[in-house]
Amino acid sequence: MPRIKNIFFDLDHTLWDFERNSACTFKLLFEENKLNIDLDEFLDIYIPINLKYWKLYRNESITKEYLRYNRLNEAFNKLKLNIPSKLINKLSDDYIETLPKFNYLIEGALELLEYLKPKYKLFILTNGFKNVQANKLNNSKINSYFSQVFDSESVGLKKPNPIIFQYALKNSNSKPKESLMIGDSFEADIMGALSVGMQAIHYANFGEKKHDMCLIINKLNTLKNIL
Repeated sequence: MPRIKNIFFDLDHTLWDFERNSACTFKLLFEENKLNIDLDEFLDIYIPINLKYWKLYRNESITKEYLRYNRLNEAFNKLKLNIPSKLINKLSDDYIETLPKFNYLIEGALELLEYLKPKYKLFILTNGFKNVQANKLNNSKINSYFSQVFDSESVGLKKPNPIIFQYALKNSNSKPKESLMIGDSFEADIMGALSVGMQAIHYANFGEKKHDMCLIINKLNTLKNIL
């Protein structure tokens, strides 16, 4: 790859193991609220619903409040569970508060950051909520690896909007051609980065379709042989 000086990482599904931490959170919340819900069955329904709502949120079609409530409400309805709105709101709030307390990372993430830190300036560029993402970084003890964190809530725009990438580049004094985006979302991370002249590597570990827009990896440790 051409000379890289700055690396921008997505957080969820790329470094921070969202699915595992989310499962742990729901398990705890169901137990605390005495809900007799099969966790695996719930997650099979909830995960694609959550992805659908995040895409709507990313495209500015819904608010974060709408996302938080309706992803749960739709999942419960599909499972034919009669969960009162008051409890759904409580679960929604408790989920956001509890989720960052779990700190499982994607396999190889910590070793990769240790390897990259002396060689590059590292940044986070995420579509997540500011306080939630900050807590994830702090609790998983990886915040010290990054010079700055850019989140969509603070910037007011979400990936793949080119403006959030341009904002991150400008405020980190990074030139596009010397900057690399690494993320799991083809649309948000890869296409967004390429649209502003950045380089990109797609961490495609979740069954995404193959493409020829950039390099694709399936294991984070592969990056040690590239960077």
